Amino acid sequence: MTQEQPKKKIGRPKKATTDPRVQKRPVGRPKGDAMIINEYKQRMLASPKSRKVLDAIFEAALDNEHKNQAAAWKLVMDRILPVAAFEKDVTSGAARNAIQINITGVGTTEITQEPQEPLDGEYTEDDDS
Repeated sequence: MTQEQPKKKIGRPKKATTDPRVQKRPVGRPKGDAMIINEYKQRMLASPKSRKVLDAIFEAALDNEHKNQAAAWKLVMDRILPVAAFEKDVTSGAARNAIQINITGVGTTEITQEPQEPLDGEYTEDDDS
């Protein structure tokens, strides 16, 4: 009974087999995360305290004296503002962020220049060339 030994591969081994730092990582969220997020979302919507939380956020956003007014504005605007409606590239498939600045004038500007008197000065020609 002889055990068959695997044939030795010729050439340099792949980095993934020799380097423990290089490992295949799965792409995307771990399995089960989508279910956990959906359960959490359902729990938040079904909670009787959800309405109180939303009311407190809206009250803070509308109160000019509240110390967290800016944070409340951001929470509200991140959920309400339709960002995709402002990005034309998203609907065309390019999905690039861009800044566009348009500067237009109201009327024409008239530039006038008064005649100037000649300046007095001395001039010498250098012969160093």
